[in-house]
Parts: sequence; structure tokens; C-alpha cells
Amino acid sequence: MRRKSFLKLYEYEAKNILTQYGIPVPQGALITKAACAGEAVAKLEPPFAVKSQVLVVGRGKAGGILFAGSTEEEEETAEKLLKTEIKGIPVKKVLIEEKLQVRKELYFGVTIDRFARSYVAIASAVGGVEIEEIASKAPHEILKIFVNPQRSFRSFHAVQLAKKLGYRGASLLELAGIFEKIYQAGRDCDAELIELNPLAETEDGAFVALDARIIIDDNALFRHQEYRKRLLEEERDRSPQETEALRNNLAYVKLKGDIGVIGNGAGLVMATLDMIHYYGGKPANFLDVGGGAPAERIAAALEIVLSDPDAKALFVNILGGITRCGDVARGIIEAAKDVTIAKPMVVRLVGTNEEEGKRMLAEAQIPVLKSMEEAARRIVELVKKEGCHENDS
Repeated sequence: MRRKSFLKLYEYEAKNILTQYGIPVPQGALITKAACAGEAVAKLEPPFAVKSQVLVVGRGKAGGILFAGSTEEEEETAEKLLKTEIKGIPVKKVLIEEKLQVRKELYFGVTIDRFARSYVAIASAVGGVEIEEIASKAPHEILKIFVNPQRSFRSFHAVQLAKKLGYRGASLLELAGIFEKIYQAGRDCDAELIELNPLAETEDGAFVALDARIIIDDNALFRHQEYRKRLLEEERDRSPQETEALRNNLAYVKLKGDIGVIGNGAGLVMATLDMIHYYGGKPANFLDVGGGAPAERIAAALEIVLSDPDAKALFVNILGGITRCGDVARGIIEAAKDVTIAKPMVVRLVGTNEEEGKRMLAEAQIPVLKSMEEAARRIVELVKKEGCHENDS
């Protein structure tokens, strides 16, 4: 498992960004109450596209995008969507836009190819469907250009893609200009992915982003405080544990097992997950407290993992370097005061101030082991002994 830490933007958020870069989007309005639908589209001409704002892929196929031929029908459609769920996610916001007359639907996106250590611009004359579907059914329809991040995406890259999509003259230049703007928007937003699908060519020859998707690397949110603040304030599609981890600057990923895991350093946590699997256990999460974690952050990490009902036991694995084992011990003891640790727990503590940490935990009657292998085996045995580990069927 590779840890992923991304912030997905809603379609309306992504389109607000595109507008700032001069990329055309349909005229529209965002509503949260059906009663506001009529007023919101007073200046728009029917027909309308009524689009649920949920952070799921394939919402159109799931019934999250509907169409209306009049203002009255649009109000009914908006009310219907605001009362429904798309792939289990309740719809709380709806974007209402003018439905444009489309001649052709294209795809354009920029993402990161980690194997090539490069950005990659992807274009296709077949838009409106998921890019994975295009790659599976018509791989020859996908065009790629690898972009050295130090040299950037140049005009000749954009022109080359537009030409291969079959455009010439003024249309080619307009489309190439949009490609360049999309790349720049993605770079400025620290986007792991920015895509327009579809990027539509309308009947009058204009190019408009009918749908947009932007995924921002969470690690870059210090450069985008507006999104970090909204991420904490808004009720996004995440668990209580994910929300608390975000508030405490902890790297947390929910998994499907029953052994909670806390470690310092992504590599150590990954090794811990592997060790638990090796001895027949199943990790419930990935949680990295990072280097030099103070006692308060350790305590917060314990509270987050222990609050997960799926975590039947807890394995704390710390290799002290800049992280001091005494601080880890204080954090564990502090968390024990605030929450009742009724679940089996194993601590492996090695490194800076190791003896101090072990002494403090021993006084608190919390056992500590030195070997990661022994600790992993012990926690798996404890879970199976308690009868709370579910075997594979």
C-alpha cells in the first residue's frame, strides 16, 4: 500500500479556478436549497444541466447529473437531487448550468507519472467517459506528452496535441491556449490531477469545460490556506478519524483490518504493516506521527486510532531519532488518562532516551518490547486470543 494524501475539489471549486485562468466554463449557479433554484437561474436560458456536487467518480452513471427543459422542471430536478444519495454520499449542493449544444467532446488532463518522474499531459478525441475506459477500449485514442517539470509545458507541446486531435487554424490555437492554461493552473494548485472531461467543442466552434476535476496534494496545503481552512470547516466525505488526523497534522489512512498502527516515519509504518501481515494479522490503519513528534501529537494519535471501532488492538512502533522515546511514553500515558485503553496494546520503543521511555511505561504498567518482529507477533497473538480477528473466508 502506498500512502495517498489528496484533497479532492468539488466541480464548482475546480471551475472557479479555471475561470481565474481564463478557461471558459458554462454559466451556472450553486445552490444548497431547492427553493433557491428558480432565482439562481433567472438569468440563464433553458435547457439546464443539474449536477450533484459529490466527491465520487462516475456520478453521471449513478444518476447524479440530470437535465431539465424549463425553469419549473429544473426546480423539481434540483429538489430531487438534494434528497438523494450518490454512491452512498448525500447530495448537499447542486450546480445548475446552461446545457450547451455540443459538437464534439474531448478529454484533456495533466497528472504525475511517478515512474517517469514527470508530469504527463493526456489528451483524447474521445471525451465524456472515464479515461480508464478509453485506455481499455481504445488505447490508440489516447495521446501523451511527458513534461519535464523544470522545463514546463510549452506552446509547441500544446500545439502538437491540438494538431493530433485534428484541429487547424484558429481552432487549433484556441485549443492549444486552453491546454497551456490548464497546465499552469495545475502547477499553481499543486495538483496531482487536473482534468477536463469533457472539454466540449460547441456548435459555434468555442471550447468550454463542461466538467472539471482537480485533486490537490495535501502536503502542499500550507501554500493553499483557503482550502486547508475549508477542508477543516466543511463536512467533507471523510471519517471522524481522518478529520482529527488532519487537524493534528497526522498522516492517516484507513485500512480494512483490526489492528491499529502508529509509527514515526512512513517507511517504518509501512514495514510495520508488512510485519503484521507476515504474522497473519490485518492492519486497521496507517498512521505516521512524523519525526520529532511531541507528547501531545502522540496522545492525539492514540486517541484517533482507539476511536476507530474496527481497531481491536493497538501496535505502537517507534524508532527514536529526533523523536525522543521519553516524549512518546509521555504521550501514551497522557492518552491513557483521557481514554480508557481497554484494547490490547503492544509498544516497541527503541532509540533516543529509550531507557527513560521504557521506565515511564513500566511504571504505568504498559509493556514494551525491543524487537519489531516480536512485537508484531505478540499483537497478532493477542488479537486472535481475544477472538476479535476475522479470518479470510
